[in-house]
Amino acid sequence: MPEVEVQEYLDPAGRSPFAHWFASLNALAAAKITIAITRLEGGNFSNVKGVGGGVFEYKIDFGPGYRVYFGRDGNRLVILLGGGSKKRQSEAITAAQLLWTAYKKAKARKDGEQWR
Repeated sequence: MPEVEVQEYLDPAGRSPFAHWFASLNALAAAKITIAITRLEGGNFSNVKGVGGGVFEYKIDFGPGYRVYFGRDGNRLVILLGGGSKKRQSEAITAAQLLWTAYKKAKARKDGEQWR
């Protein structure tokens, strides 16, 4: 059983920004990203750093410098928000932060609680 459960953020229409990005990758890049996600499931956060607003970046030293962006909902749940490369890092971080804010608001509505 994985130490961490990894899920994809779904927008109100049920679309996954992460899946959209992942579908654009070539097979070798997709394999590298899949390995990174498997490491997250195992609790390995060694290539991870916070980028602000509750969003984290998993850096993959391959190709153009791929990154996977996610938020942590507690200690055992990771929500994949998107991905990108070093070249478009700033835009990808901003997009991930907006998605993380939307996730937290939706969760607060669902739980009937105020998110802090």
